[in-house]
Amino acid sequence: MKIAVFSARPYDQQFLDEAKQRRGAGTSFEFLYFDAALEVHTAALAQDCEAVCVFVNDRLDAPVLQALHAQGVRAILLRCAGFNNVDLAAAEQLGLFVARVPAYSPEAVAEHALAMVMTLNRQTHRAYNRVREGNFMLDGLLGRTLHGKTVGIVGTGQIGLATARIFKGMGCTVLGHDPYPSPGFTAVGASVALEDLLARSDIVSLHCPLTPDTHHLIDDASLAAMKPGAMLVNTSRGGLVDTHAVIRALKSRRLGHLAIDVYEQESGLFFQDRSGEIIDDDAFQRLMTFPNVLVTGHQGFFTVEALQEISDITLRNLADFASGAACANRVRAV
Repeated sequence: MKIAVFSARPYDQQFLDEAKQRRGAGTSFEFLYFDAALEVHTAALAQDCEAVCVFVNDRLDAPVLQALHAQGVRAILLRCAGFNNVDLAAAEQLGLFVARVPAYSPEAVAEHALAMVMTLNRQTHRAYNRVREGNFMLDGLLGRTLHGKTVGIVGTGQIGLATARIFKGMGCTVLGHDPYPSPGFTAVGASVALEDLLARSDIVSLHCPLTPDTHHLIDDASLAAMKPGAMLVNTSRGGLVDTHAVIRALKSRRLGHLAIDVYEQESGLFFQDRSGEIIDDDAFQRLMTFPNVLVTGHQGFFTVEALQEISDITLRNLADFASGAACANRVRAV
């Protein structure tokens, strides 16, 4: 069976090939790696393939799915937990098998959220550059002690729960909000209404999926409801945050800090080297002018352990499809 792997980077090839060896799949699965992202103009690369393996910024709307199906593709394998980039209704209509990686090393993303909070709070990124230039002044590097602060976790699934445990261990008061709260969250924090969480939290960290209900969850109204000077952290999905609303909140000094590992228009930027080009995304460029904003390029998942787990589960999903076995990670239209 041939599988077209889109948005493939060297590490994707390394970990998928290693996972195939661990499963002893031999030559039964043949991965064809493509650096290009999947969209309607690149779908033809999957010619003669029975499955495609895709990532967060690959586009799988109805026209793309129809093009894939016409070429013989029958399975969509997501190397991620989110599936907001897939038209599930169209996939269902075409009879396509869609499976994801629902959880992979949740501590990896949780630890990255902590790293961003610590970096932005204590200005270690700015201090690093200063010291390299021989500047040892501390002006402008003043932070706050996190111990005793209140951290609000929006989305208390596995990643949110892992994040909550970290901040609880640092001596923070932890609040959580989730329409479907995790039973384990009661051991580390209190479940509250979103309005209460925003009003009381010194740090708000987003860990929920992107759905029609959560799109622009953070907008002008929710930013106005936040505690003045609070920090907003997003390591989940860019579309949870209205970028223009955040810019307005930063300009008015209502929002104290912003740390994002995801961005709602990231598909044209992230996982690419754009250092020699002009970036014509005005909203992104405006964000980069604020000294109290920290941006990383969707690397929260990027640990050895997480990549191994993603690859292993992807191969397991593929094996379920190939054998016709029930797949616990299959995603269907609601």
